[in-house]
Amino acid sequence: MFPLGISRFLQNLLWDVWLLIMTALSLPLFLQKRSIKNNFVMRKDIHPNYRDVVFFDTSTETQFITRSTISTPDTIDVEGKTYPLVKIEVSSASHPFYTGKKMLVDTAGRVEKFNRRYVKK
Repeated sequence: MFPLGISRFLQNLLWDVWLLIMTALSLPLFLQKRSIKNNFVMRKDIHPNYRDVVFFDTSTETQFITRSTISTPDTIDVEGKTYPLVKIEVSSASHPFYTGKKMLVDTAGRVEKFNRRYVKK
C-alpha cells in the first residue's frame, strides 16, 4: 500500500490522518441524516394505520387482541371498546402443532371434496 522506504511509524501516522480526514468529510452528511437529539419526525400520509385488532379463530371460537395494519369492515366490542375484527380459520389455539392434537379442524370440507373426486370406484 505504501512505498517500501516509509517506516511503520509514518505509515500509521498517514493512516490516522487519512481516517481523520474521511471522518471529518463524512460528519456533516451524518448530521444531516440524523438529528443529534433524535427528534425524528415521521413523514405524513405514507404509513399504514397500525392499530389494535381482534383476531377471531372460527374453529375454536377464541379471540385475541394484537396490533396490525390489516383493514376490515367488521368490528367487535371487547370489554367496552370497539376493535376491527379479522376472522381466521387456524390460529395457535386450533393448530395441531400448538395444541398437541393430531386432528386438524376442516371447516371448508376439503377432505370430503377430495374423497368424492378421487375415490376409486
